[in-house]
Amino acid sequence: MKRKVAAVRTLKQARTYILQVGICGIFSDAGVGMPNLWEVVDLPDRQPGEKGWGQKIIAIWRWKNELPAIYPAEIFYGKIPAGRAVLMSMDYLRVEHYSKHHRPLRECSSLAQKIYERLKLDPLTTGSLREELNVTQRPERNRFERALQELQITLNIARRNSLEDENDTWVLFSDQYLDVVHAGEPSHRDHQLTSGRHRSS
Repeated sequence: MKRKVAAVRTLKQARTYILQVGICGIFSDAGVGMPNLWEVVDLPDRQPGEKGWGQKIIAIWRWKNELPAIYPAEIFYGKIPAGRAVLMSMDYLRVEHYSKHHRPLRECSSLAQKIYERLKLDPLTTGSLREELNVTQRPERNRFERALQELQITLNIARRNSLEDENDTWVLFSDQYLDVVHAGEPSHRDHQLTSGRHRSS
């Protein structure tokens, strides 16, 4: 039987919802069967004649940036295969998601590797990365977008958690989530399994 989910109207309620479900899509294009923030937010859509996006879209757009910045130890923003944006609990990221979806940088495309090497020096916005790598025009720009998405999906880069960033700013995943990387290392997982067996014996 499905657990009833309370309507979400505030940032704190959105946090509670994500911690409850573990992982969720953000807008109405989330994958079939995946919990979806859009479906539980109970705020007005844009009304006929109203300018702008309406309260619901504005709130969700703001929360997807604010939640990981205000609750960095609890909420993660990232991309999953097929490029969908999601929010997930840090527990879900550590226990379920990272080990399944992280791929070594060497398995990524050459352009993705170039982006990663540039971000080793310092964080950059999407626009600054495009300019520095000279990929502002199509079709190179399309290749760049795919490479940036690839690095997010494979958990090699992440969006920086900062309320001061006006535009998406990218950092190495390991710089922002080193504990998750360590927790996902085979030696650490093996140690946890061994410890669990000792405790249960």
